[in-house]
Amino acid sequence: MNLRVIILYIIIGVSAIGIHAQDGSTAYNFLSVPVSSRVYGLGGHNITIIDDDVNLVEQNPALLGPEYDKQIGLNYMRYIGGSNFMGARFGNRATDHSAWAVGVQYYGYGSFKAADIDGTITGSFNASDIAISATYSHDINDRLRGGITLKGLYSKYEDYSAFALCADLGINYFNPDNELSLSLVLKHLGGQIKKFNESYDRLPWDIQLGMSKFLGNTPMRLSVTATHLTKWSLPYYTRADANSTTSELVEKDSFVSNLFRHLTFAVEYVPSEKFYVGLGYDHKTRTDMSTYSRSFLSGFSLAAGIKSSKIGVGVAVAQPHTGATTFMANFTLSLASIMK
Repeated sequence: MNLRVIILYIIIGVSAIGIHAQDGSTAYNFLSVPVSSRVYGLGGHNITIIDDDVNLVEQNPALLGPEYDKQIGLNYMRYIGGSNFMGARFGNRATDHSAWAVGVQYYGYGSFKAADIDGTITGSFNASDIAISATYSHDINDRLRGGITLKGLYSKYEDYSAFALCADLGINYFNPDNELSLSLVLKHLGGQIKKFNESYDRLPWDIQLGMSKFLGNTPMRLSVTATHLTKWSLPYYTRADANSTTSELVEKDSFVSNLFRHLTFAVEYVPSEKFYVGLGYDHKTRTDMSTYSRSFLSGFSLAAGIKSSKIGVGVAVAQPHTGATTFMANFTLSLASIMK
């Protein structure tokens, strides 16, 4: 049995689990938080950036390739409410046209007060999620590459725990002549093996499309990523009086509103392979905060990074609302370059 047949059986099995679990509520939304500081700073969604950074593979398994030879990637995020996320990845060349990677990601949400049914504080507990992943990619031809990521998801909230399996399937087209990158990704196909309680929670599966392209001969790259394509209508609520926190809520569900809530925009300045700075905007993040204390910066994010042939460092910052400034950092190390 060859590798392609084995992968096909895995996809069918994981998808069957997902179909079985579709009648529950959505959980595992931590999967939507990127592990790449570059992606986070470019609006939180990007499946098309072609660069020597193994952290990008989490967004699209088809971005993995033989060029990621013996590369280690580390990430850390200080998230909302004192949460701390961190993880590590290792990518390696398999053949001239294929590669593999493995990774682990930890999502810690801090300590919470525990109480009994009467509201009496009985102590404290921690809550966390862990994702373990394995990725394989293969060049279909000199411009087209496909990939698959399998993930095991373990959740532990006080005395409750759950386990799930899912898969990401991706394909990328890259034309080096005009620096055009196009991608399609099916994310989080799968479901729970062990449930928290009596009902199954379904994963936030998604279909995403993306495009990245340098603008002519300039060092400016534009990216547009379409997300949440499994559902067109994404209504949100805002205050009838924007200056009042008590005015009635009004639902927004127009064609233009839905269109832009599906799109994430990003622009980068990339004068060389050793440096980049970027700005991202996600309209869904901004409008989701319309009934909270959002600021002018809500929905916007910034990213910057530097690298050499051996190491790379990236940082990103965003402020979804006035009480939540989030920070993320990445580090990459090329063992192949060090060993030369």
